[in-house]
Amino acid sequence: MDLTQCRQPYLRSSLSRKDLRADPLDQFSLWFTEARDTTAEVENAMTLATVDAQGMPSVRTVLLKALTAKGFVFFTHYLSQKGCDLADNPQAALLFQWLHLERQVRVQGIAHKLTPAESADYFLSRPRDSQLAVWAAQQSSELTSRAELEDAFQAAMTRFADQAVPVPQDWGGFCIQPDQMEFWQGRASRMHDRFVYQRQGQHWQIQRLAP
Repeated sequence: MDLTQCRQPYLRSSLSRKDLRADPLDQFSLWFTEARDTTAEVENAMTLATVDAQGMPSVRTVLLKALTAKGFVFFTHYLSQKGCDLADNPQAALLFQWLHLERQVRVQGIAHKLTPAESADYFLSRPRDSQLAVWAAQQSSELTSRAELEDAFQAAMTRFADQAVPVPQDWGGFCIQPDQMEFWQGRASRMHDRFVYQRQGQHWQIQRLAP
């Protein structure tokens, strides 16, 4: 398969130092709002990279469910592969891609578990079927068939038929607190704009990077 002619011109916008907010989370909020307002795609999709105890990296797409003053929040089974990876090594990386805006944001930081109360607040806001799905399957565990999964979902429906669905003890949220964030804006002739924020104590240092 020859993909050498798959080329994309980047002509939509530019990014300069004077455009940037002092805090990268504020800059992210600005770009996220623009992405949300200009596309029907899943603007809160983010790629999460983790590393296991043996040093093997793993990557998958998850959904950003909150942006707080501390960082980026998502939810998962704590015994899933990503949950176990983060228990062994809390260093993680995120990637947001908004291709229609010719932009991407890279995040590196440390994962912290949310409190049980914070995880419960989000769990109870989910549709009931989504709550039942958490009970139906231990994420990343092996299944013998699709029927096993569907049977487990029916069993969860029966188990909690006349009551609110409780929060499983092995499910909850993580917050990725960034130490570094990079903002990338595509430009013509591959002369892209890249700016990286590095945490320096309570402040952020901003540098332009070569494309």
